[in-house]
Amino acid sequence: MSCPEVSKEFESLLNYIKKVRGFDFTGYKRSSLTRRVRKRMQAQGIEKFTEYQDYLEVHPQEFIELFNTILINVTGFFRDPDTWDYIREEIIPRIAKSPDQPIRVWSAGCASGQEAYTLAMVLAESLGISAFKQRVKIYATDLDEQALNQARHGIYSASEVSNIPPELLERYFQCNENSYVFRKDLRRSVIFGRHNLVQDAPISRIDFLVCRNTLMYFNAEAQGKIIARYHFALNDNGFLLLGKAEMLLNHGNSFIPIDLKRKIFSRCSGGVPRNRQPLTEAWEEGERSDYLNRQFHLRDEAFDSSPVAQLVVEREGTLFLINERARELFGLTSQDLNRPLQDLELSYRPLELRSCIEQSYQEKRTITIRDFEWAMDNNESLFFNVSILPLVDVGGTVLGALIVFSDVTRAKQLQKELEHANQEIEIAYEELQSTNEELETTNEELQSSNEELETTNEELQSTNEELETMNEELQSSNDELQSLNDELQTRTEELNSVNSFLASILASLQSGVVVVDRELRVLVWNEKAEDLWGVRLAETRNQYLLNLDIGLPVEQLLQPLRTCLLAGAFETVEITLPSVNRRGRSLDCRVACTPLLDLSGEIQGAILFMDGTEKADGL
Repeated sequence: MSCPEVSKEFESLLNYIKKVRGFDFTGYKRSSLTRRVRKRMQAQGIEKFTEYQDYLEVHPQEFIELFNTILINVTGFFRDPDTWDYIREEIIPRIAKSPDQPIRVWSAGCASGQEAYTLAMVLAESLGISAFKQRVKIYATDLDEQALNQARHGIYSASEVSNIPPELLERYFQCNENSYVFRKDLRRSVIFGRHNLVQDAPISRIDFLVCRNTLMYFNAEAQGKIIARYHFALNDNGFLLLGKAEMLLNHGNSFIPIDLKRKIFSRCSGGVPRNRQPLTEAWEEGERSDYLNRQFHLRDEAFDSSPVAQLVVEREGTLFLINERARELFGLTSQDLNRPLQDLELSYRPLELRSCIEQSYQEKRTITIRDFEWAMDNNESLFFNVSILPLVDVGGTVLGALIVFSDVTRAKQLQKELEHANQEIEIAYEELQSTNEELETTNEELQSSNEELETTNEELQSTNEELETMNEELQSSNDELQSLNDELQTRTEELNSVNSFLASILASLQSGVVVVDRELRVLVWNEKAEDLWGVRLAETRNQYLLNLDIGLPVEQLLQPLRTCLLAGAFETVEITLPSVNRRGRSLDCRVACTPLLDLSGEIQGAILFMDGTEKADGL
């Protein structure tokens, strides 16, 4: 059982929604309604209804998500094809008998419009396009404005029109890229509008009313109101189509089933009074006296043998007639006849009769007291319908009153049993509706999960293909890198070999060799140069030649180097300079300067060959 505070908070939330947005959900079943509201609350991380009401005040866009959750728009084209075949073959011919009469159809709870357009296609196929445009009006209503907006556009995806037969899809829809649009000329016959089934006045003069899986969201009281409105809306012998899970309980006097399997019903018309046949005068005047005697005797016997307790009281208040059933019931005898009614216990027990008799005399009409309970001495109770009929002659004079006690005890017991059975049926029906609702919700969730899984599978498959492509590209790149690595290793080995060869050449030369670039920075300094001047390659590399202090007057090499670097062709310049080697001995150093050429013949620097000859002592 729900907590009273929670129920009060929930009702306050419903009243707030009704006040702010005009949506009245008070007639919906509390079990399913509470479950759907809590689903939205859980999505927002809210536990209490009061907190959710505060959230709605701050975030008005939440109303849309809430209404979409409450108003589950589960619909589709040609749902239950067998039902639509029956409608086309049996129902439409009945409502289209007169070729000049208009046909009015109401699709209540139309959601996003698929059912309304299905009706349009079925009627157009049966009547013909021209007759459909002239005669048919389809009124499609719903409480969800967002769903109505989609229905008004009449645009559906390929998956949504998958249940439409191909020939009908081609005839009634126009394909635009990946969507399908209902024919505009037939669209004018379908009128969409917002309508509250409980509060708003019904659409009248309807021939065929379709309301599938909508009543299940309302409680019994609201369903009764809606069924009464449907009865008012339909023409005599109009037809009503409900959802497979819906039933018309306690409405047998309003609708009769045409096909219970398909949930198709016909409106019951009002009762037609039956004509009474007048008695014929079949006797001659001579036979009238005997006939009247027999008639009086027959009337007395019928009155006395009636299973219903009856008694007649004269205008003066005396008991005039009483039948056998009344004598047994009230303990009366023939000696009580002609006694004043007020002297009898019957006048006040089980019911105060005198005031009722007087009222019937004054108003000259039947006074009826229904379901009157009489507590017996054996602790049992009897129930009666007591009718007091004033007996008036042709001149309008009140002669007396006929009092009839109709024993309805058995009927009352059966009524209680029926009410109890109906309550049990209603409870079972509500449980069945709740179960159907949960199954539909579960089916929707499973369908949604299946679609998500299919999408995820496609994405994974696409990702796998991309990974395979990338793997192939990486493998190809790896092969190319391996080839480059092999080629680089070969080149390195060749370079090492060339360097070794060059080092061997430089080491084998008997002259000191120095190579400079065009900026006169040292690139090569062989071992002979190290032996001459006592300076190693590491100390001279990338050093400006003319800045070196090596015992050789390097400043005098500037002009020969310039001449060498500026020469238009290969030219060697030689010069002899007095120098001091690393041992401190004086020597004459002959320096030969040759241009350093690349493969294209461009001068990249200069090569210096140094040969020193020590001077003799004393010279």
